[in-house]
Amino acid sequence: MVLAIKLLLFTCIWPTSVLINNSDHHHHHYHHQHPQRSFMKRHNSKREIKMRKLDSTKVRPMKSEQLLRIEDHDFAMRPGFGGSPIPVGVDVQVESIDSISEVDMDFTMTLYLRHYWKDERLSFPSTRNKSMTFDGRLIKKIWVPDIFFVHSKRSFIHDTTMENVMLRVYPDGNVLFSLRITVSAMCFMDFSRFPLDTQNCSLELESYAYNEDDLMLYWKHGNESLATDEHISLSQFFIEEFSASSGLAFYSSTGWYNRLFINFTLRRHIFFFVLQSYFPSMLMVMLSWVSFWIDRRAVPARVSLGITTVLTMSTIITGVSASMPQVSYIKAVDIYLWISFLFVFLSVIEYAAVNYLTTVEERKQLKKRGKAAGLYNIDVVQAMAFDGCYHDTDTDIDLTTFSVNSTESCARDRALSIANVDTTRIKRKRSLRGNVGRIILQNNHVIDTYSRIIFPTVYIVFNFFYWGLYI
Repeated sequence: MVLAIKLLLFTCIWPTSVLINNSDHHHHHYHHQHPQRSFMKRHNSKREIKMRKLDSTKVRPMKSEQLLRIEDHDFAMRPGFGGSPIPVGVDVQVESIDSISEVDMDFTMTLYLRHYWKDERLSFPSTRNKSMTFDGRLIKKIWVPDIFFVHSKRSFIHDTTMENVMLRVYPDGNVLFSLRITVSAMCFMDFSRFPLDTQNCSLELESYAYNEDDLMLYWKHGNESLATDEHISLSQFFIEEFSASSGLAFYSSTGWYNRLFINFTLRRHIFFFVLQSYFPSMLMVMLSWVSFWIDRRAVPARVSLGITTVLTMSTIITGVSASMPQVSYIKAVDIYLWISFLFVFLSVIEYAAVNYLTTVEERKQLKKRGKAAGLYNIDVVQAMAFDGCYHDTDTDIDLTTFSVNSTESCARDRALSIANVDTTRIKRKRSLRGNVGRIILQNNHVIDTYSRIIFPTVYIVFNFFYWGLYI
């Protein structure tokens, strides 16, 4: 029995001792074959232990959320909730005014908007009293003022190459929140003096959710809170003034709100409109006066000149109206263009009156001359049908040789009329060669004579009062 137990123990112990011996033999064999590799491994292990000892004083950096203790507070509530309203200072730097639209009555402006407030929940310990600056990713985790632009149509925050938003937090909890925005807002324009007008526009800022009991909005540095770029310029306007102001806005359902105003005054450059509207209309009016110096018998020339000036003025008026909003009141440019159109139209009416009175005058003269006038009437009609002009009796046809004796035969009268027509043509050619100026003056109607003086005088007086009133 004892022998059996010894045999069993020997059987269990012997394989284990064999494995240990083989392992030791292999280990000694490995060190014997690779002594250099074993030395390097021990050297690296010692160096790692030494490095750990040297870095034992280094503190692992904390996340910004942990440093500001964002998770410890409810930032859905404003700072100092339940107490006095939180002061939020604002300053603005205008980078550019991109466009002014008269048709849409709006303007587009790019600006830097900066907010200043204090939130003690964001205070953090700092031995050097240095601030921390963050980008837009932290904005969604803390409370920021909900400022919006009143009467804005479109607005966006620039995002090239990253979203143009900056958040700077100071150790005592003061916060600076800055962003770059382009906004299009309404500008209520008055075009009664267009294009000699001056427009006053404003961009208005206000808190959307917090009334004056919760948030006090004010300009951070007073009138100096509004800064502008020195190179701001517009093609049609001269920027006269930028100013900052503040006020209150009342809503019947939510109460009173603080509102800030960015006011700027625009004065329009008139030179473009002088070249495009005023100067062409002046030329058309003066061109219509040429008709008064043309012979009243030149019907095609005077009629075509009058129609051309009327159509040109209509085109100028249509072009100006197409680029303007459809307002229900009269603009300054409308007054000038329509008065000019009236002068051009009256020049056409003037010739219609001259033409009509000339015809009536000739008929009266023909009636006084009796039978001879009847013969003359036939000659006048023939001549008018030939050259399209009226012919005065004193200049064109000499009726002194006509006989008024009713007893003479028709053959003799017809022969005399033919001879007189030939004589008349010869006289007219000779008179036109030597006395063109005298003939024109003698053939002028009294209306043409007075129109040469009255039309320019009245138009000059109108321009004197117009430019004196609007400039």
